[in-house]
Amino acid sequence: MACKSVLVVEDDLDIRESLEQILEIEGYQPLLAENGQAAVEILEHGARPCLILLDLMMPVMSGWEFLRIQRENTLIATIPVIVVSAAGERAKSTTANGYIKKPIELDSLLEVVHQYCDSTPTKDEPST
Repeated sequence: MACKSVLVVEDDLDIRESLEQILEIEGYQPLLAENGQAAVEILEHGARPCLILLDLMMPVMSGWEFLRIQRENTLIATIPVIVVSAAGERAKSTTANGYIKKPIELDSLLEVVHQYCDSTPTKDEPST
C-alpha cells in the first residue's frame, strides 16, 4: 500500500484549505502547516509524509529556510519536496525535487502527487 499523507506548507489560508480539499477528494491525508517552522514541528513529532508541497515566501520561516533545515536532518532529508510558488526561475533553483507554478493547475498538482505518493511503499511494505 502506498503512502497517502502529504504535508502542505502554505501561509495563504485559502490556498492551504483548497489544497486540503483537493487532496482529501483524491484520497490523500493532508497535513497542514502555515509556515516552515510549523512544518518542522510536524516532522519532528514523527510525521513522515510521502511528499511535501512547499511555498517559499512565508512569514516566521520561509520555504528556503525550511529546505536548508530539512536537507540537514537525516530523518527527513529524503522526503521529496515540490515547491509551489510564483517565484519562477528562482524557485526552480532550489534543492527541491520539483516545481509547480502558482496559480496552481490542478492536473499538474495531481500528476506530481500521484507520482510521489501512489508508488511509495509504506515502512511495512518492501519496495519492488
